[in-house]
Amino acid sequence: MAMIEEILQLEQIEKDIYRGKVYPSFLERTFGGQVAGQALVSATRSVDDDFRVHSLHGYFLRGGNPTEPTVYLVDRIRDGRSFCTRRVTAVQDGLPIFTMSASFHVDDQGYEHQDTMPKVKQPDELVDLLTEEDPELKAPYREWQNFDVRIVPQDEMIGSKVLAAQQQVWFKYRTRLPDDQVFHVCTLAYMSDMTLLGSAKVPHPDEDAQFASLDHAMWFLRPFRADEWLLYDQTSPSAGGGRSLTQGRIYDQNGVMVAAVTQEGLTRTGRPVPKDQHAKRPS
Repeated sequence: MAMIEEILQLEQIEKDIYRGKVYPSFLERTFGGQVAGQALVSATRSVDDDFRVHSLHGYFLRGGNPTEPTVYLVDRIRDGRSFCTRRVTAVQDGLPIFTMSASFHVDDQGYEHQDTMPKVKQPDELVDLLTEEDPELKAPYREWQNFDVRIVPQDEMIGSKVLAAQQQVWFKYRTRLPDDQVFHVCTLAYMSDMTLLGSAKVPHPDEDAQFASLDHAMWFLRPFRADEWLLYDQTSPSAGGGRSLTQGRIYDQNGVMVAAVTQEGLTRTGRPVPKDQHAKRPS
């Protein structure tokens, strides 16, 4: 599989126009995290180094074809002294498959606080999913062989009775990445689409559904490294009407909250489930 350094290396074909190459994939549709990560790379190339991305909001519009390149069109919506905004549209065959707004901010001073990281089993106590003996558990993660993903078993998780659905996942990139913080932010944007929608299935383990990411929002709170362990503490506070709301808080191993994610996804029942639903988009 392609390394993340390759996936996030875009070709500039004109000012504010970039192209992502085609990489080997087991998926029938382009992975949403890949499109989001590449879109964010495109946006970051249009801002000065003093500005750091602090949030993104994206919508998955159509299923991407993993055998075709994706073109990213960047619109410079606003350039201010403290904030600037970019809009990115990902295009295949002349049609938008993803649109994203990203906001950038210069460093400011202000008060600070954060939630405490929950008590959780450490990654060295958990199974690397690529070494999992159960093929049904292992198969979905073959697309991300370069990522070490470890899910805390439900019966070993310290849960809350007031939450409808919870899931905890440790993940990191397997090899050392460049020191550039922008690279780690774009890598986390890629990683953040992995496993999150699965938290909605926790209360419904025996019920098949069609899964697809519909929209995706992230807030980048503090510096981190994507090649060091990150805890993805996930919840699904509501599901209904064929859609599920999911949320995630991301901590480093020292308990520092580095990012937050909210995603709504399709969790539709009553129709045949696609063979590879990790890549499917709604129809």
